[in-house]
Amino acid sequence: MDAVSTPPGRLSVGLGFDAHDFAPGRRLVLGGVEVEHDQGLAGHSDADAVLHALADAVLGACGLPDIGTLFPDTDARYRDADSAMLLGRVLARARDAGCRPVNADLVVVCDAPKLTRHADAIRGRVAEILDVEPARVGFKAKTCEGTSLARPGVSLACLAVVLVERQ
Repeated sequence: MDAVSTPPGRLSVGLGFDAHDFAPGRRLVLGGVEVEHDQGLAGHSDADAVLHALADAVLGACGLPDIGTLFPDTDARYRDADSAMLLGRVLARARDAGCRPVNADLVVVCDAPKLTRHADAIRGRVAEILDVEPARVGFKAKTCEGTSLARPGVSLACLAVVLVERQ
């Protein structure tokens, strides 16, 4: 599948979403940063919901297939894969399609762990991966406020919005 054809200099927006249940015996990795917690996220790769949502946002903005299509959970090559590496591959595909991210905004929804103290590290790591200034990466951590949105204490969800410029 090829990227959508758009005149040079045009901007495109992509939206990504990912969610995983917590699982004992795994590291918790969010935005490429290991976060101290008694559980990690269940998944085929390292289950970094932030980078997965971000990858899908980039792919969507470029009119490319989603990460589940590019890196299926049925493929043993991606077992416990580093999501920063997967996002790097996504960014290479975006470049090949003539796209480059210019900013990203991320929202993580979970009751625990509290992520505010990790915000700068996550923002910095995401900026490094995207090759943008940290000021071009927004990061917010929201609790479920008693709702079952992200199954409090059981799961974590992330939304990502990315603006890409077509070369």
